[in-house]
Amino acid sequence: MKWSFLLVSLLFSLQIFAQQVPHNWQHLSPADGYPGISTSNLYQRLPKDIVPDTVIVAVIDSGVDYMHEDLRNVMWINKGEIPGNNIDDDKNGYVDDIYGWNFLGNAKGENVHYDNLEVARLYAKYRKQFSGVEVSKLNKKEKETYESYQEMKKVVVEGREKFAQRYQVYGMLYEVLAKIKANSNANRKDRKSITAEDLKNYSGDDLRTQRVAEVIAAQMEQGGISFEDFDSDVTTNFERLRERYEYNFNPDYDSREIVEDNYEDKTERYYGNPDVKGPDAFHGTHVAGVIAAERNNDIGMDGVASVVKIMAIRTVPGGDERDKDVANAIYYAVNNGASVINMSFGKGYSPYKEVVDAAVKYAAKKDVLLVHASGNDGSEVNSTNNYPTDKYLKRGLFGPKYAPNWIEVGASNWEGKEALAATFSNYSSEYVDVFAPGTAIYSTAPENKYKSAQGTSM
Repeated sequence: MKWSFLLVSLLFSLQIFAQQVPHNWQHLSPADGYPGISTSNLYQRLPKDIVPDTVIVAVIDSGVDYMHEDLRNVMWINKGEIPGNNIDDDKNGYVDDIYGWNFLGNAKGENVHYDNLEVARLYAKYRKQFSGVEVSKLNKKEKETYESYQEMKKVVVEGREKFAQRYQVYGMLYEVLAKIKANSNANRKDRKSITAEDLKNYSGDDLRTQRVAEVIAAQMEQGGISFEDFDSDVTTNFERLRERYEYNFNPDYDSREIVEDNYEDKTERYYGNPDVKGPDAFHGTHVAGVIAAERNNDIGMDGVASVVKIMAIRTVPGGDERDKDVANAIYYAVNNGASVINMSFGKGYSPYKEVVDAAVKYAAKKDVLLVHASGNDGSEVNSTNNYPTDKYLKRGLFGPKYAPNWIEVGASNWEGKEALAATFSNYSSEYVDVFAPGTAIYSTAPENKYKSAQGTSM
């Protein structure tokens, strides 16, 4: 029963993704039948004699494949730096920062891939603080912290338990598919794809593997999907669940040993390495393509902006970004000429918000625009459940103070009308400023590939 339900669920998700949407729908207009932003129409109407200024857009994200065929000509290049000489030629504090900087690595070239959620990091911190402490003897402030700790504990423990079972099930399915591929590859000779007939004739060494092969074969014949699509979907889900269980909700995992900074020193600026691609650059590469993939080059897809340069700043691991890194990324972007900073990330806790606030104020002083994704929980956001936020921690004389250089973005859907707001998008009449295309967005992916993705990031 468990296997059948899992297989049907996966196949259903594949069928949804197979729904055909124009790859450029975000550039179209309602007149074309899609609620895009009319990019194509606008470029046709622009006066031909305009000479636009180049705008540097810093993408603070998971990393960017700066050699992608549709991005390499639009990457910001630090002309004050000589590549690969291991010298800080422009004296900005960062050695060989040609395309930007990576705050998730060390000088030896080692990089953080995964990290905890902030709630797991805080839980680990308070677990140590309250270990063996008699709660009745705590003062009022300490008791408030202890109560918050108990809430965090519940989130982390229940979260890890929730993912544990699914991780185990997908792990078994992942192993079964590996067996099927190994066995079928030996019998397929020169054919490139595993067919339904291959699976029906599969003779595995255990009943479970044989049963899975039969179910997939039936669905391939009835649903029109390929074995490769199914295998890719299972692999993706398995890897996501592994990330959630082994790292995100694991309070005992500590990635900061890799960075080798003094993490407690929030004023520290100069650490990391120039590897702006990192171990998993899909998210950042996809976002960079949405912004600036080279237009009208008959390759892949077109970005929104035609005269921009992408500065890549790697700050977001497979988990929650850290306040110190976010602040330093903003400082780096501002100090190296960015006019716009894209921040497609967010989290539920910000223990050092004052550090991020200081960087945001610095960007405002330098007239740099910050654009932030509202998040994908399908819930209403406020100033205390989705960080970073434009509301400063420190109040002004007459009440709360807000960053004037901030745009918060939700995701709209290609279907339009009643379905215009994407179901996953966070929302708020007070904190979300604009909705823009964010479903079925076709954009650049690492290694010269292109994929569709969705989210307020897009």
